[in-house]
Order: sequence, then C-alpha cells, then structure tokens
Amino acid sequence: MLDTKIITLLELEKAGSYTKAAQELHLTQPAISRHIRLLEEELGVKIFQQGTKKLLPTQEGKVLLRYAHRLMAISQKAVQAIEDERRHARHLVIGITQTASENVIPQVIAQYCNENPDTHITLITDTINNLYRYLELFEVDIAVTEGAPSEGSSCQSVLLDTDYLCLIVSPEHRFAGRGSVQLQELKSEKMILRPEGTGTRQLFENGLERHMESIRNFNVIMEMDNVAMIKDLVALGLGVSVVARSASIQDARKGKLSIVPIENVSLIREVRMVYHKDFAHLEILEDLKRIYDSV
Repeated sequence: MLDTKIITLLELEKAGSYTKAAQELHLTQPAISRHIRLLEEELGVKIFQQGTKKLLPTQEGKVLLRYAHRLMAISQKAVQAIEDERRHARHLVIGITQTASENVIPQVIAQYCNENPDTHITLITDTINNLYRYLELFEVDIAVTEGAPSEGSSCQSVLLDTDYLCLIVSPEHRFAGRGSVQLQELKSEKMILRPEGTGTRQLFENGLERHMESIRNFNVIMEMDNVAMIKDLVALGLGVSVVARSASIQDARKGKLSIVPIENVSLIREVRMVYHKDFAHLEILEDLKRIYDSV
C-alpha cells in the first residue's frame, strides 16, 4: 500500500547510510539514491544535508520524515484492520508509563481481553514524552499517562483516576510511621529518583519550583526508570524516593515500604487515557474505565 519511495526513505533514516539501506532492502545503492532524488524533485526540497559525513535531514526533511512515519503506521493499521475484519477480531496497541505498569493497569487490560476474546492487545511501556509521540504517529492507539496532553495537541483524554506522589522509605527509616515530612528534611537524604523526562520526575520538580526550590539542592545519588528496582533499593535502606502512591500501596500493606506524605507540597496528578482525536472506538475507553473502577 505504501509508496516504495517512502519505505526507502524510512529505511535510509533507520540505517544511517545508503549502503546499509540498500543491503536491508535488497536494492542497489543507485536505486536508493534514485528514490530519494525522485522524492526531492516531487516535493521541491532537499531531504538530507549535503557535505556532512553523517546522514542528517534538513528541516524540510525532518517534516517529511515525521509524516512518513505516520504514513507507515496508518498503512500497517489499515492492513491489520482489514485482516481483523476478515477474522472478526481487533488488534490494539496500548502504551503505559513505568508508573502505570506498577499499579492495576495491566490487570485492567488483561480483564478487558478476557471479556472480549476477539481482542488482542499489545502493551508497551515507555516515557510519557515518547508515548505522546507514538500517539501522534499512530503507532499507539491509547496511552495511559500522568496528566493531560498539552493545548494544541491532536490528542484528547479521559480521566481515569487521581493519584499523588509521596515519599517512600524503608520501614526502619527514621521517617517511617510519621504523619508527614517537611521538604527541608529531604535535603539530608540520599534520593533515588526517576530520570528527567518522566511524568513523576516532572511533577516532583514542578512541586519544588512552587516552593522556590530546585532538584539541585537535593542529594540525588541515583536515577533509574525501573520503579520496581527503585522500591527494592528503598526497602533495603539504600535511599528514599518519591513515587506515585498507587505504585507503592501494595508494598506498604505488605510491610516492605513505608509511605510518608510530604508536608504542604501538592503533588497531585491525574491518570488519564489519552487517544488521538481520530480514534474510532471510544467504547473501549468506557469499558476500560468501568473495569478500572471495579478493581
């Protein structure tokens, strides 16, 4: 379905060289060059910068590549949708953040699949920024994220739940069992946090800024994107962390961790199901919300 020149362009971007792209596509290098030249003549632009050792797109090339990825995703979805119609089945890709993977979201999705045996769902985990990009490129159908998409986005959202960030410490830590801790007290603690770009980290840093504070004033000894590993390290007394309450409540009930609110710091977050405005199956969102509320 997709123009072969677009396929060549995307493979060239991925491979990083004409030689490697030719090998992957089983074409000659002149054939690859001809496809790119035809695209440039058709659009009246240069796609890649001239005279650079590394294959770098021009500004016009970046725009073209962004839409080429959309075309590829839409083409693949069209083929899949036709096959689904033939088999009376449905395939979806749902993206979730690391935090969402630590609560009941995977259970909700599994229960939905059990209720709808003709539905197959591929679940991927990535950062909030990448998930928004996948939605824009039609590579993901639904994303479960923290917070709403920005104004002007082609995505819309449905509120799933309200959560908040809290401090987690080992049950033997001096903060364990306290009603709250002050922000200033955290400056003397060794902190293990999610990396920059994650929803949890952004929300925490926004909370600090509202109190005229910066993350640079805290002793962050480690950053990692694996919430389960962060909780294990905190349970061992190797540091403290700030994570979503929903991601740590089960560990607290088991006595593995202690949850402590941070005094006078608003770290409330909305958990939302985000989808592209062209998504045609809004009834799926209603079913997922119903199952989530019942778990």
